[in-house]
Amino acid sequence: MCDFYQHPAAIVETERVGTGTRIWAFSHILPGAVIGDNCNICDHTFVENDVIVGNNVTVKCGVQLWDGVRLEDDVFVGPNATFTNDPFPRSGRRPDSFPETVVRRGASIGASATILPGLTIGQNAMVGAGAVVTQDVPPNAVVRGNPAQLVDYLTPGRRREALALREPALSLPTTVEELTVPGVRLIPMPIIRDLRGALTFGQYPDHLPFVPQRVFVVYDVPSSKIHGEHAHRTLAQFLVCIVGSVHVAVENGEAADSVVLSGPGVGLYVPPMVWSTEYAYTADAMLMVLASAVYDEAEYIRDYDQYLQIVGSA
Repeated sequence: MCDFYQHPAAIVETERVGTGTRIWAFSHILPGAVIGDNCNICDHTFVENDVIVGNNVTVKCGVQLWDGVRLEDDVFVGPNATFTNDPFPRSGRRPDSFPETVVRRGASIGASATILPGLTIGQNAMVGAGAVVTQDVPPNAVVRGNPAQLVDYLTPGRRREALALREPALSLPTTVEELTVPGVRLIPMPIIRDLRGALTFGQYPDHLPFVPQRVFVVYDVPSSKIHGEHAHRTLAQFLVCIVGSVHVAVENGEAADSVVLSGPGVGLYVPPMVWSTEYAYTADAMLMVLASAVYDEAEYIRDYDQYLQIVGSA
């Protein structure tokens, strides 16, 4: 006797279906598929052989999961969402292998969204209805549109509310402002104006939180592109958007903030072991980054799951 529910009109050829899972009418699950515990596989779904579905996953009506799709625990896939697995499909020509498309734990795919092959949808991310996803989606990110662009961030952990976006340029701080993420702070930069124009500067220790050992400038970034997506083990950074504007999201696995940097009147201090992501660059944006040490690849933590394990919030 099986430990899952199968509607009489469903075809379930696999023997690897978890306890408490429900498979509804007109679904077809091929023999090689793996379906976890307590899943809800709704009407008119199709699951190919090389598919792994984790626990507590909901797959709504009209979804096809093709070879190479991996859905981790607690994923939601909305009605008629489309996964693809062949970047150059031709009738009658089957590739030797298919790229893996991974939807990480807790992520949600909106109704009628399209996911291109070989991508990763990050942990707790939200893909809006009808979005066409052409590149990886960062953890906790909200994307929408065609092509999908990052428009917001969700708070990490169990909470799902969007972050309140801080825009310090609308009212420049006159003193250092501590943000929700411990150690992250907005630091005002002096601006001097006269008939000749304007000048801003920073010096240690009055304005700069450390003596810079390296400086670089990020510019000419298309608005759809994302930078950062990493943490540093011991290195600190100070970010100033000298032209245009850019959004910066920071988190430590428990708390999060999202800030719009616009103009040279304020800088954002990001201490070690804070995960940061820069997105929504304006076309003219120039982001200057001061670093407390010279470049060292070993300083970087680029994998979000590894970061959560290190800070103890996995």
